[in-house]
Amino acid sequence: MRLVAVAALVTELLASCAMTGQQTCSSGQRAMVSETLYFGTAKPDGMVTEEDWQAFLNDSVTPRFPQGLSVWRASGQWKSDAGPVVRESSYVLNIVHPDNAATEAALNEVVNTYKTKFHQEAVLRVQSAACISF
Repeated sequence: MRLVAVAALVTELLASCAMTGQQTCSSGQRAMVSETLYFGTAKPDGMVTEEDWQAFLNDSVTPRFPQGLSVWRASGQWKSDAGPVVRESSYVLNIVHPDNAATEAALNEVVNTYKTKFHQEAVLRVQSAACISF
């Protein structure tokens, strides 16, 4: 019985992983993905400045997502595998996009560019299914 319950739970969890394929939207709405990325600003030799962030947005994000995005400042904390809890200011970027390979590649490029350029261990990505309308 326990094995059946575990199998049912795994099946349900896997089914919930599909982003827009299973999304049912109301009339007049489109199924999309809402992607939220969290960028820390502490780096080994200082901080990512406002100017650094604006240049990153202009050079690395906007060309890949010219249709629009939202960004805001935040304060956050996280614990890496190697150390104590780190508290730092951060930037949050939200992009609503179609669920396709080209967009996934563009998001990975944005994340990898930030990590390399600013010596970051991680950039948190959170994806949610969304129904949009204009």
